[in-house]
Amino acid sequence: MSQLQTTLESQTLRLIPLQAAHWPELMRAASDPLIWVLHPEPERYQPDVFRPVFDSGLASGGAYLICDKQSGEVLGTSRYYDFDAARQEVAIGYTFLVRSRWGGATNTELKHLMLTHAFGFVKVVWFHVGEQNLRSRRAVEKLGALYTHTDITSPTGVARATVFYRLDKTNWLAQQQV
Repeated sequence: MSQLQTTLESQTLRLIPLQAAHWPELMRAASDPLIWVLHPEPERYQPDVFRPVFDSGLASGGAYLICDKQSGEVLGTSRYYDFDAARQEVAIGYTFLVRSRWGGATNTELKHLMLTHAFGFVKVVWFHVGEQNLRSRRAVEKLGALYTHTDITSPTGVARATVFYRLDKTNWLAQQQV
């Protein structure tokens, strides 16, 4: 996974490999209850609920702190996970952004940055989204990812219906040419 976790920069974003010292800043960004309203775990704004997510991000070796490149403001987090070198696949998820960055270009810029980097190492990127999280589902579909199936998963111990989307490198590259 270490090949996937390096500092990444785009026009307005800097993604820094997540470290334990980032807890206070990221918890501050995550503490807005309205961020989590459509999420399968709507209590994630609480430190005791968010802490296991943060810790699993550290343990994953693929998590990032998302920062505004100009101001340094912490905007959220995202991560690579379920990396399978033999199958050349990885998932991108556990993403959240502060509400001030909703509805603009930040999420698209973030995903483009992460996808471009990931496709240097893999041929397939997966997205796993809570079935009722329509905002995230629309965002993933805008990237060109295709629905494959729905399954019951429990990534953080809470069973939920999860929708699986797949994006192939060839489709991604073709989209970038348009």
